[in-house]
Amino acid sequence: MRFLVISDIHAKKASLNSAKERIERHGADAVLILGDITHFGPAEWAAEFISALGTDVYAIPGNCDPPEIMEAISSAGTSLHGVSMDIGGMVFAGLGGSNPTIFETPFELDEEVIREMLDPIAEDAMVLMLHTPPYGRNDEIPSGISVGSHSIRELVDKHRPLLVMAGHVHEARGVIEEDGIIFMNPGPARDGYAALLDIDEDDISIELLGPQD
Repeated sequence: MRFLVISDIHAKKASLNSAKERIERHGADAVLILGDITHFGPAEWAAEFISALGTDVYAIPGNCDPPEIMEAISSAGTSLHGVSMDIGGMVFAGLGGSNPTIFETPFELDEEVIREMLDPIAEDAMVLMLHTPPYGRNDEIPSGISVGSHSIRELVDKHRPLLVMAGHVHEARGVIEEDGIIFMNPGPARDGYAALLDIDEDDISIELLGPQD
């Protein structure tokens, strides 16, 4: 199954045409959205964006999305915030929002809340779909400080997912593999970045897409 993975759209209208063109050109079966669909709202923008993609969409909120976005996501696509489900024969578990930031954005969760929401739905060898990354993995801001979630890192170490997808840190775009776990940040869609994810049973391949791809 092939997914187009996008994150950090921040209500950039050009991201819609780019996503639709990539769905068609690359033959994506569905779209995964890793949060920050809007830029502090309105929630209705997210519903319109998801509906306009014209394919199956699985999404979670980001820290810059208002809480009302949960209803908007569910009205137009499938929310993976705080739930797990089988998608194409693979278990996906999702959690949106972020750990606390210095900016006090609308959708932030305490580390204990992150642990309480994610641990019950986590499984070994799952695909983990997040907005905020685990601490120490694709989470460095330009100053070199890691801003990822410690609770998520603990759960990753405990359950060893096959793949961990997250956005949030725009500068941390990339794919790394450590101890058999793949960590991926597709980069901000608002700047033209995305990724293609192919899953065939437990075989996973990723292609990062730049603004011209």
